[in-house]
Amino acid sequence: MRIVPGAGVALLVAGCLCACAVGPTVDRTYTAASQDSRIQFIVIHFTSTDFDEALATLTHGPVSSHYLVRDKPVAIYQLVDDSRRAYHAGESSWQGNTQLNASSIGIEIVNRGDRDGEWSDYPPEQVEAVVTLVKKLVREYHVRPDHIVGHSDIAPQRKVDPGPKFPWKRLADEGLVPWPDAVLVAAKRAEFGSSAPDAQWFQERLRKLGYAVPVTGEIDRETRRVISAFQMKYRPRRFDGEPDAETAAILEALDVPSVTE
Repeated sequence: MRIVPGAGVALLVAGCLCACAVGPTVDRTYTAASQDSRIQFIVIHFTSTDFDEALATLTHGPVSSHYLVRDKPVAIYQLVDDSRRAYHAGESSWQGNTQLNASSIGIEIVNRGDRDGEWSDYPPEQVEAVVTLVKKLVREYHVRPDHIVGHSDIAPQRKVDPGPKFPWKRLADEGLVPWPDAVLVAAKRAEFGSSAPDAQWFQERLRKLGYAVPVTGEIDRETRRVISAFQMKYRPRRFDGEPDAETAAILEALDVPSVTE
């Protein structure tokens, strides 16, 4: 029998390494009361492309999303596990929270967006699929209604999706997102009359709602983009970024939690 020099030592070292790798067991007897889900936001997008191009981009490109909702035929594809981070939000902010990729689930909806001044409709079956998906995610992760947002809400200076054709009111009817009471909006509109509040009023109200908007006291380009994003969601028939009395009335009527600065 041939003895290989050092073989015994090698076996002894290997045995020690295996024993050390096991280490102490993790005791899960105790649970902390102060905890919640890492998933705090749901962000809704449109692809601005057809399904094939969107799928290729989201599976092989530098951007990604947890879910992709197809239009024809309607189907929901999960591209990233909920527990992992997808790259869909980019530079973003909502209610003082930034870099929302780390704390959100992204839903991309196949929709071509704005083509030559015409916005693409969302088929009813596709909308129902989105509503069903959002409901499921809300149940699982207890996402707050004011944390279900569009890409244009969290990045109004550079994004317009899911656009004015996305039916936020349909989500509101399911209790998923906040919505202003129509009677209260009409009453507030009458109170404002023909004049709207000043620029700082709009900036402070939009900021309180969650938008990242500079409080300059001027209706500058950045503020107009934020107003347009707000209007696209709550008054999609006209989203020109003008700080008018009707927009002010909708802002007044929205019942959402205050933001702690």
